Order: sequence, then structure tokens, then C-alpha cells
Amino acid sequence: MNIFEQKTMGQRIQGNPYVGRGIVIGKTADGKKAAIAYFIMGRSESSRNRMFIEKGDEIVIEPIDASKVGDPSLIIYSPIRVCDKGTIVTNGNQTDTVYDFLQSGKGFSQALATREFEPDAPNYTPRISGMLYFDEEFHYDLSILKSADAEGSACVREYFEYPALAGTGHFIHTYITDGNPIPSFCGEPERVSIPDDPDAFLQDIWSGLDEANKVAIAVRYIDIQTGAYTQKIINKYV
Repeated sequence: MNIFEQKTMGQRIQGNPYVGRGIVIGKTADGKKAAIAYFIMGRSESSRNRMFIEKGDEIVIEPIDASKVGDPSLIIYSPIRVCDKGTIVTNGNQTDTVYDFLQSGKGFSQALATREFEPDAPNYTPRISGMLYFDEEFHYDLSILKSADAEGSACVREYFEYPALAGTGHFIHTYITDGNPIPSFCGEPERVSIPDDPDAFLQDIWSGLDEANKVAIAVRYIDIQTGAYTQKIINKYV
């Protein structure tokens, strides 16, 4: 068994009908850029009624048709924000929690200790989060907050800290696959390859996602030395 097996994102997700929301963080093969990918999927009309919008250096999710929005708390949020400490990427409004804690001098895990999985029984969708640091040497964290049991009676908080290795990234997603209830992701984030070309990375993920359920994707490549970035977005329903 090769515990260091590394696959492309397309290989990781091809044929899986529902991995839910996903975060990928890593370093390009040439070692010059940090890479982020964030995507959302949706099975309901409400979940599909969303698009990614650039606002300054943030990505925000907005409804395509505001008249169809019921409770926006779990579907409308900012998945990517930049702060003094680095770049935050999450699948919910915990982005703002992490941002506020970091700006006040506290840490990523301290922020997430105040949050738990989403209150959407019986699925109890995990909150997945990532943090990219550009201090002495680029490195990153990933986290998942998920239910400890089928009743949602307690929260399990898992954290992963990674040195950035050229050509390598890690992929974490909310669900293993489709189901009723939908089974939460388990185990360590999956190792994936990170190409130098952001367009190739974007297309590899987008083409691998289930056609019926994919909704939107954003890919951001950040120059580790300068902080300048290139960003690509696809919205299926816009």
C-alpha cells in the first residue's frame, strides 16, 4: 500500500455523484505559487440558485434569483477572505469567525473551537476550513468540524497542519458520496497533484465534478513572493 499516493483532482472525484463542497490547498509544481480551489455542489433548487462573485480580494456567494432564497444562513457566505495573517477559505460563515479571531491576534483553531457542524439534521453537514500562511515559509492548515454521532449530540474537531511541498496539495470535502442522510467525509485530507497552470487545474476539477450537481468553482493561484494572484471562476447557472 502506498500511503503517499497522489492523484489528480479529476481522478479523485470522477464518478462520484456528490462530494458536496470541497477545498483544495497546495503548492504548484514549480514551487512558486500557492493554489486554492473551492467548489460547491447542490441537489436542491435553493442550493443551485447560487453564484460566485469577486468583491475586491474576496469571493462571495450570492443568489442568482433573490426571490427564491429562504433561509440564507447556510448557503450565502464568503468562502474566501484575506487578512493580515494570510488567506482563509471555508464552506460557510465560519470564514468571518476565523477572520475576526485572526485580526484580534488569536488563532485558526481557536476560532473554530467556537463553531460546530451545520444544524441541518439529519445530514449535519461538516464545516470544512483552510488557512494559508505566508510568513517565513508558505504553509497551510485544514480543518473539519463534524458530528460525533447520528443524532448530532456532539462535535468532533479535526485539524491538519501541512508544510507546502511543490506539486502537492490536499483535498477535503463535506461528504463521502450521495446518500440519505449524506455520509460525512472521514479520514485525512486526500493528497492531490497541483499543476503550474491554473486553467488546467480548474478544468480538471470542473470536468470531474458530477454534471447534474455541480454549481460553481473558484481557483486562485497566489505568488508566494509578491502576493499577486490569478483567479478563475465558473458559475454553471449564470
